[in-house]
Formats: sequence, structure tokens, C-alpha cells
Amino acid sequence: MKYTQLGRTGLKVSRLVLGTMNFGPQTEEADSHAIMDAALDSGINYFDTANVYGWGENKGRTESIIGNWFAQGGDRRDKVVLATKVYGNMAAEGDPWPNHDKLSALNIRRAVEASLRRLQTDYIDIYQFHHVDRSTPFEEIWQAIDTLVQQGKILYVGSSNFPGYKIAQANEIAARRHGTIGLVSEQCLYNLAERRAEMEVIPAAQEYGLGVIPWSPLHGGLLGGVIKKEVEGGRRASGRAADALANTSIRAQIQSYEDLLEKHGLEPGEAALAWLLTRPGVTGPIVGPRTAEQLESALRAVELELTEDVLAGLDEIFPGPGPSPEAFAW
Repeated sequence: MKYTQLGRTGLKVSRLVLGTMNFGPQTEEADSHAIMDAALDSGINYFDTANVYGWGENKGRTESIIGNWFAQGGDRRDKVVLATKVYGNMAAEGDPWPNHDKLSALNIRRAVEASLRRLQTDYIDIYQFHHVDRSTPFEEIWQAIDTLVQQGKILYVGSSNFPGYKIAQANEIAARRHGTIGLVSEQCLYNLAERRAEMEVIPAAQEYGLGVIPWSPLHGGLLGGVIKKEVEGGRRASGRAADALANTSIRAQIQSYEDLLEKHGLEPGEAALAWLLTRPGVTGPIVGPRTAEQLESALRAVELELTEDVLAGLDEIFPGPGPSPEAFAW
């Protein structure tokens, strides 16, 4: 495994991030534990989750699965850089009770304590805001965070799904009014098929020293060889990938992508991850394996070197927006 610093911090993290969203809803606890063991054995030390994972009446289930894994001992907790998130409604169903979601100081305090109990740990390495909260000023948010840092319950803070201007606003307020480090990472939707983050989010993250953690690196399976799987195994696309392939122009684009990689003897999913690892500002993509085999495929991407011909071909098929602000200003 290869490692890098997380943004401007001294924290060393693996270039792949283990996403745990499938643990519980799609992968049973025993299999989830086996995947985490395999990830740790391979050198992945950065594990990502969220308090809402498990979904519906099982919200919090994923954190509990991870907590039960930590409880097995063997230095599991000490070896893991643990990231979780706060924002979502944690009510089993219906609307949340007032102050049981978003980023008020009260909910942040409540959510941290609940996550610590489920995760069976006394601290969270990276506590992430899962979404912007338009109703809560950053002065209040940072006041709550400062208290938790002083208590030793969290070490760093990250954002997820933030626009560029909110990254700037959050860090300017942290630096000027509190003298603290502010945000150290941003999780954003970023992959070959969805490159809008290059317009504002990634430049802002680079300017403020945040590590970029792309989620959905295969764009819901669209970049994982979906057409080839249909033809060879009869496995039809579902969800986001199926919706995208219903568009004839997108289907043609994905066919060109798969043809290019077949020509060079590359697996689509591995190439899509390897491409992200070449992108400026990217710390490492989140991979969310449902099986041990999917984890093994993701690991191969770390060692994969894409040639200039392949990179040029990918840019031709999936052109990015171009440098900011020229891409939208001139």
C-alpha cells in the first residue's frame, strides 16, 4: 500500500479509503469484519463511515458493526484512521425531533456521543460534516468542535459535499476567529464521468490544504465494465448505471471507454480508480466493497500505472471542464 499526507496535516493515510456504507444493508456483519481484516492486512488504514449508514430503521448499524470489529482487539483501533459523519436525521422514520439533525452545537455534541458509543471508541480521528447546514453559522459549529477537540473526542474535521465557497468560508472563520486548523479534507462526488468538482471544489480544497476524498469513484458502477458484464454474463445494470445507459449518447461514451481499456488490456474499474490517483489534490478514493473479491480488485489499482496514451484517451472520452475560472469565464 502507498501512503500520503492528508492535506496539510501530519496524518499519514492510505491511498485507498475503505468505505463501509454497504456494511449492514448489503454485507452481513461477519463478512464486513472479514473485509475490514483484509483491508487492514493490505495496508489500508483509512476507514470511512457515517452515523446514518444502515439507513431507515437501521441507522447507526454500520457504526455498530465497526465498533464490534474494534472490540475484537488486536490493535485494530490503533491502526485505523477512523472517519465518520454528522448531519442526517437519525430518527428511525419520519421527521426528526427538533435539534436531532444538521450542525447545531447541540446536535453535534449529541451525535458525537452516540457515534462513540456505537463505534466502541473514545475518539474519532476525522469528524466530517456530511452536508452544508445553511441555518447554522460556522462560529457556532467551530465553537462546538473546539470543545470536542479539547475533550479529546475528535482530532480533525472534514467536510463532505461542500461547494468551494463554503470550504473557503469555513476555513477563513476557523483561522481568523478561532486560530484553529479548520477543515482538513473534503469528500466530493468525483470520477471520470463526473468532473464538475474540478471547477471550484478541488481548487478550493487545494488552496486551503484539504485532502480530496472522491466518493462514488465508479459512478454507481457505470465505470466498472457494465456493458461488458451485460454482454458476457447477462448481468444487467441497475440504479444510477442503468439510468445513465438508457441515454444513447452516454451508452456510446461508456462503450468507447470500455473499448479503450480493452485495447490496452486494462480492467475498467481498476483503471477508473487509478485515474483518480493521478489527479491533483486527490488523497485517495473511497472504495465500498461488498465482497472480498471487490476489495482485491480495488487494491490492484494502487499499483496500476496508466500510460500517457491511456490518460489522453480517457480525457478525450470524458473531457473535464478545464481550469477554473477560465472554463466558465472566458
